[in-house]
Order: sequence, then structure tokens, then C-alpha cells
Amino acid sequence: MFVACQGRAPPDLKGFTLLMPAVSVGNVGQLAVDLVICTLGMSKIGYFYTDCLVPMIGNNPYATTEENAAELCINSEVYSVPSKKLVVLQIRSPFIKNKYRTFCQKLLSWVKICGFAKIAVLSSSYAYRCNDQQLHGTSLRYLLSPAIEKTCGSIMEKLSGRELERVAAFPGINDDEKVFHIPGGGITKVLFTESCSKGIPMAVLLKFCSEGDNIPDAFALADYLNEWLKLTENQQAGSCSLQSSRWKIPRSWKLLFGSGLPPALF
Repeated sequence: MFVACQGRAPPDLKGFTLLMPAVSVGNVGQLAVDLVICTLGMSKIGYFYTDCLVPMIGNNPYATTEENAAELCINSEVYSVPSKKLVVLQIRSPFIKNKYRTFCQKLLSWVKICGFAKIAVLSSSYAYRCNDQQLHGTSLRYLLSPAIEKTCGSIMEKLSGRELERVAAFPGINDDEKVFHIPGGGITKVLFTESCSKGIPMAVLLKFCSEGDNIPDAFALADYLNEWLKLTENQQAGSCSLQSSRWKIPRSWKLLFGSGLPPALF
């Protein structure tokens, strides 16, 4: 559950929007969340204590000076910007086998305790698993739980993404029964299904992609989120670098592909 930073009182988060990634293909959701945290200069208010994630520790990924570069980060931390009524849960490690469902239950319990207005989940899915219908047009998709569909359904229809298509549960046997299929989406489907059954307002924004350099996918997903939540100012039409001018890139991204080959090898 949520644990506030040392010396801080538990914050009142009622009515806030919770933004979080799913640990999914290409880590696109996590990279997009990095852009949001860094661009908005969000403050760390605590962490989500759980035994469902692989333990990890590292240096501050959003360091701006040599002094705060030595600060430590762990596998799941919570950030906030009260002026925008936004809370972000950043997840930095994969789930322990068979623990993802327990994590979803604990997370949604925390959501109800805090009284969040809505949850936005950033995710991704394998592009090579798209069906013929999904190959046309945009690679951005959304899903809305019944609790948020009435208030956000018409808004999402006007944005650059499309509602995620349902596919046949048993292709070639029974094509009438349709289900959501999110290969490579990690906890996305379980979290969304649980939210629907519990009456929790949740929107999933996802992008079809492949493993590799997923920075462009992260920018595209962050831009899609920004269309909806208006987190940063819109850029002028015709700009040649919309992504770089809108989002601030964390210093930690310099190490996304390692630190390079040591010259001593040659």
C-alpha cells in the first residue's frame, strides 16, 4: 500500500487523477510516464509498498543537479502535482510470477480509499499481433470502463485514437463471441476487467508497437494522453519538433541502451 515519504503527512488525494503505466511491450507506458513526471517537475510524495514487483534500487532518474542525482529510487514510486490534481504511480520493474492479480487488487483498493476521480493507464501491445482491421489508420487505441464512459466517451471519440476492437474468442469456431485481446499488455487486461467489475472509472490508452527503440512510441502515447488531459501547452501547427518542444526528456534516458562499448575493447 501507499507509504508517504519520511517527514510527510499522508496527502489528501480525493478527486485527483491517477496516472500509471502497465509494464508492457517496449516499456512504452513507463517511458511516457517518465516524460510526464519530468516535464511537470512532479514531486515524489511516497511509494507503493508491495511484494508483487521484482525488487530494485537505483539513482534518481529525474536528477537535475549533482546533489539530487545521488537520491535513490525504488521499483514503485508516487509523484504528485497538486495544481493539476494529478498523481502518478511509476512502476520500474516487472511483476513476480503469479503476483500480478494480487497487485491489481491492492492497487484498486488504494484507489477506492483515496477517492481518485479516475485512473489513466498507459500501455502497449504487440504490433505483429494486430488483425486486419487494426492495421488500418492510427496505432493508438483506448478502452473505457462503464464508470467513465458516460463522461469521457464523447471526448475520446474526437481524439487521434480509436476504441480497441474486440476479436473473436474462438476464431473459426465461434466468431460471435467477442473479447478484448491485448498481447504483450502485461496487467492491462486484468486491471481493466477488475475496474469494470468494481465500478472504478478507468481509461486505458495504448499503442501497438514492437520491441526496439521505443522512444518515438513513448512520445506518441504521451501526446495522445495530452490531447485528453491537457497536461502541457499545445504546440503551434507546423512546428518541426513538436515532441521535443513539448516534453522534457529525463537524464536517465541517456542510458536506455547502456553506456556504450568501452574503448579498451579496441
